[in-house]
Amino acid sequence: MRKYTLIIAEKPDTANRIATALDDKSSPRRETDNGVPFFVAKHESKELVIASALGHLYTVSGVKKREWDYPIFDYQWTPRWIAEKKASKTRAWIKVLSKLAENATEFVDACDYDIEGSIIGYSILKYACNSKETVAKRMKYSTLTKEELKESFNKLLSHLDFELVEAGLARHEVDWLYGINLSRALTLAVKNNNSTYAMLSTGRVQGPILKYIEIREKNIQVFVPTPFWSITAKIRIDEHIFDLEYEKKAIETKTEANNIAAACKVRKGKIDKINVKEFQQKPPVPFDLGTLQREAYKLFKYTPIQTSKIAQHLYVNALISYPRTSSQKLPPTVGYRVILKKLSNAAVYQKLAQSLLAKDTLKPNEGPKFDPAHPSIYPTGNMPEKALDTAEKNIYDLIVRRFLAVFGEPALKQSIKVSVDINQNQFFMTGYRTLKECWIEYYKPYIHSENISLPLLFEDQKVAVQKVTLKDNFTKPPSRYNPQSLLRKMEKEQIGTKATRAMAIQTLYTRKYLEGEQNMVITGLGFEVAGVLKNYCPSVVSSEMTRKLEGKMEQIQLKQDTKQNVLADTIKDLKIVTSSLKHNQSEIGMQLGQKIKQLQLDKRTIGNCPKCQIGKLVIIRSKKTGKRFIGCTNFFENACNTSFPLPQIGTIKPLVSPCKSCGYPVIKVLIKSKHPWRLCLNPNCSDKEQKI
Repeated sequence: MRKYTLIIAEKPDTANRIATALDDKSSPRRETDNGVPFFVAKHESKELVIASALGHLYTVSGVKKREWDYPIFDYQWTPRWIAEKKASKTRAWIKVLSKLAENATEFVDACDYDIEGSIIGYSILKYACNSKETVAKRMKYSTLTKEELKESFNKLLSHLDFELVEAGLARHEVDWLYGINLSRALTLAVKNNNSTYAMLSTGRVQGPILKYIEIREKNIQVFVPTPFWSITAKIRIDEHIFDLEYEKKAIETKTEANNIAAACKVRKGKIDKINVKEFQQKPPVPFDLGTLQREAYKLFKYTPIQTSKIAQHLYVNALISYPRTSSQKLPPTVGYRVILKKLSNAAVYQKLAQSLLAKDTLKPNEGPKFDPAHPSIYPTGNMPEKALDTAEKNIYDLIVRRFLAVFGEPALKQSIKVSVDINQNQFFMTGYRTLKECWIEYYKPYIHSENISLPLLFEDQKVAVQKVTLKDNFTKPPSRYNPQSLLRKMEKEQIGTKATRAMAIQTLYTRKYLEGEQNMVITGLGFEVAGVLKNYCPSVVSSEMTRKLEGKMEQIQLKQDTKQNVLADTIKDLKIVTSSLKHNQSEIGMQLGQKIKQLQLDKRTIGNCPKCQIGKLVIIRSKKTGKRFIGCTNFFENACNTSFPLPQIGTIKPLVSPCKSCGYPVIKVLIKSKHPWRLCLNPNCSDKEQKI
């Protein structure tokens, strides 16, 4: 049998790029076994087999199948196809990797160089390749360009990054322990104390996030607007009208506001003081993942998880560097000039790139964050091999222009603050001018030069007072979180990691704890879950607890703590938490169950009954025929027999607006691959196209 070096990549596309980069002719042979692709390459007379995982092939699960109960502290790493029904595809992948390992003489872990990638490679080498994790070497790269992949292979690390692996294993095991025990506690509390079932979940990251949103929503609900008054004025200078603001933005009493407004009803004012300042605005810092996600939301309204997926696709296509980084550093080793020369080949970036290449030295404006695994996100300079969709174009262009901007000179700006005296009352107006755009030119269209022009002014200059306006105002409640502000909050509180924050937020939506993409609103169920956690296991929603655990993970990576110690402490804490949840299971179940029943009823509710005017129209399924129809809730009280037929296929969605012709409720029927139906419930409706 032939002998070869087995290289394990994280995904099939990555394996293909590695194989193409390392093959002497850039044309590796693609083979398949049981539907699983792998590549055979020749590299300097050595034969290479490049295979891949399919993301995580192994996961944490309970040691043995037993009654669905908690607490559960005995676990093991097991193939995903055994632990998860939806992961059956991974069985073939593991089988092929084990087969390829039999004839391999050398092993190389080429998975992404981060916690998740390190765990993926380690678990395959340990379990699928018969304990080869101790002899395997490691490729480390930040881009999938041919040049960097070849250099990475020629300078293999002598062993796996075991400290990173150990920290990653601890994180997964801790998260599993929290997730399995808390989720089972909530789910079983509802199941055992109600005639209903719902899969509920929480964890050490989900809990604190839910608490932030719950607190914000409560602050909004209890907020009492406070009145205040503001005064503005309009003045004329030559032929131009300018707006002024009174020196106090909020005047607390109407009497004071009326007195000031009355005193300002004069024809003339004068310019009291002119304060001119010039200042520099530094270029932005390079993108880490969190900053990229926030900027993409601000500009394009992409959710954090959407941005992560788009950036990952650009990375796999060798267009940008590894995106899951927390670094804001851009070391010279990335090759500034090489990237700029490549970018100058694209017409859209040519002028900007060439202007930077003309500089004697290139020094980026870096941020404080550092990631030992990868630098900040930057473009490789490669041009797309195939057309990008709109979202990919947007994120790619944003990353390129950010990269260019960090090398720009600081912009020079000027602010002019003018104090205007109107009958001994001070008003202000402000002007801005960008004197030199510098880095701003590189970051357009994602930033604009702010210019508010003022005419030539001098102190003691008389101005004509055109109008003075007194306005009633009320203080506003705090704004709800959006993906941008919530990510910033999580980073500030050190909740989750750069790779897990977006998924944790998405899970809250999946569990129906949150709704609304732009403004995050906690649902009734989310309120109840947050309340249960706060009342019966407050440590679970504590930022301090989660932050402390994150710190312990870092200590493992730095060899200042061990996985065994962290897990022992976790189990000790969880025993206290689960004991409290078990003791209060009945009360928790009733509390959550009532809300779940209400949500399930709301989901089936179409609207008010048009006949009895008291009951609600809900979707009901006949016990005899199994068919669904709409009936009034008062039917069960023998007070109303209103009912309407329903189509037996598709998903039913009630519409907010009633039928314009008859006023009856209107539903939408959603059927895959077909245009939705819009149907009025009234069989006698004059609009024939809408009625059922």
